[in-house]
Amino acid sequence: MSNKKDDKTPRPDETNPEWTCEDVRDARPVAEVFAEVFGPEAGEMVKRGRGRPTKTDKKINQTLRLDVDLLEAYRRSGSGWQARINQVLREHMPTQEH
Repeated sequence: MSNKKDDKTPRPDETNPEWTCEDVRDARPVAEVFAEVFGPEAGEMVKRGRGRPTKTDKKINQTLRLDVDLLEAYRRSGSGWQARINQVLREHMPTQEH
């Protein structure tokens, strides 16, 4: 049997010490620091908006009643089945004749 201890205690990283309360209080946003160090363009590059980027081709969530066999056939066709239904509907879209 080995006398070596199985020491899994995390050791402090000397190159990256834990933040103190003062460090947290004095912290600045990364965009501000990047702009100061690398220039305003770099500061803008690291800023990110919240959530998913807005798409140019907006879609709406709409309830549509379809026959079960029709929907199952599209789902069985694999990934992208909703886009394929959208394409078929677009191809058969009524014209705007009055």
